[in-house]
Amino acid sequence: MKRFAQAAVAALAALCATPSYAEPTCGTRAGVCELPGGTYHIALPTDAPDGGAETAWPTVMFLHGYGGSAAAAMRNSAMVDGLTSRGYAVIAPNALPREPGGPRSWAFLSSFGRRDESKFFDDVLQDAATKFDIDPQRAVLSGFSAGGFMTVYLACANPDQFVAYAPVSGGFWRPQPDKCAGPVRMFHTHGWTDPVVPLEGRFIGGGRFQQGDIFAGLELWRDTNGCETHAPDRRWQQESTLRRAWDCGIGRDIEFVLFPGGHQVPKDWPNWMLDWLEKPDLID
Repeated sequence: MKRFAQAAVAALAALCATPSYAEPTCGTRAGVCELPGGTYHIALPTDAPDGGAETAWPTVMFLHGYGGSAAAAMRNSAMVDGLTSRGYAVIAPNALPREPGGPRSWAFLSSFGRRDESKFFDDVLQDAATKFDIDPQRAVLSGFSAGGFMTVYLACANPDQFVAYAPVSGGFWRPQPDKCAGPVRMFHTHGWTDPVVPLEGRFIGGGRFQQGDIFAGLELWRDTNGCETHAPDRRWQQESTLRRAWDCGIGRDIEFVLFPGGHQVPKDWPNWMLDWLEKPDLID
């Protein structure tokens, strides 16, 4: 687990740079919003929200990796600026340590934490809606590494809590769920050479835990979404990045991006994900 934490933090730090936006003042500290259950950071687009009926920001809630922090996630300027430049607010909550003084991580398994993460995410969205005029009904949940684990587990248990789910370098653990509660929109991104969360999974924590097979997780999502076939409806390549898509109906589409890299959030990920999210033929 220590090696997992070190590699995850190093990969995220390598992508971090000083962002071009100023985080709003929230609560008692600039940039940090405090709730009874925890804290979060937020970045807003510089332009006003679209007019008409949509007067609040759509939002991407992004969950940091094991041992990381919301502040570090917000320093990934390629990701945050990529999202805010397209008119999306970015919310980064902080996970809690599993043990006092220990590294932060998400309670995607019930034995991993002292907080109901689903309720906390709802509380964060409602607080941000009050303070910053974001639209909690147009929120996407995403996350990197352990944040990606949290994303897929919440999608499986509470598919309607967010409009879509976009894990990066994260999937189910073994044994993975037998079934999920309902269909979702899923945009899954993974690095071909990821050594921290390998595509085929691995044992961690001295053999106590086993990361699952990413392709087995995609099979579960195809079954959950009622896809007519496991073969992709579309397959294509953009330079060295491989793409697969399953168009299983409105609110049931899946896209898988396999990029030629390791344990990281690709710099082009914001545009990949938002281009997928905004496809008009698959939005209610």
